[in-house]
Amino acid sequence: MSDGVISTAEDLRAAIERAGYYPELVAEALATALADEPVVSWLVQHEATFDRDELRRHVTVLALTPTRLVVGHTDDHPADDVVPVASATTSTEAVPLRQVGSVVVSRTLLDPVRYRRGAAPSDVVLTIGWGAVSRLDLEPASCGDPECDADHGYTGTASADDLSVRVSGEGDGKAAVAQALRFAAALSAATARTA
Repeated sequence: MSDGVISTAEDLRAAIERAGYYPELVAEALATALADEPVVSWLVQHEATFDRDELRRHVTVLALTPTRLVVGHTDDHPADDVVPVASATTSTEAVPLRQVGSVVVSRTLLDPVRYRRGAAPSDVVLTIGWGAVSRLDLEPASCGDPECDADHGYTGTASADDLSVRVSGEGDGKAAVAQALRFAAALSAATARTA
């Protein structure tokens, strides 16, 4: 990236290639969803997990355009008795920026007493909500009287939780954490303009 903020489709393609996870499949699915709209900022997160004795991989690609947030997910599926050959599923969603309701950035900082402005966090969790998925956390309501056994109904919170991506400095590298913060800033700025 030339100036550290504006990204191009070529930068995004290079990041997809570096992730090394079915880059042609991921890039083609994303290109279809982008529909030739320019890329303003991006984030590519490759995640590997173990499922019993198998390695399972997943990649999330976020691309910000002037009008939309494009979200891509690709997962692999190992061969089994039903499907004798490995497969992958890729999906994309294009969300108009006016629908993005929240952009939450959680930073973990080691030794916060010694924190100085601009120091990189050890990891970042980016949570984006646009209303497709909502989480409802309920618990029994109480009146505060320890002797009371009346039914006070329930209390709780509803929160949008469409997507969460964690980027770790230790696992993904400091450059990936910096890119996640740049993407979060660009997305926050874009949603502020459409509000």
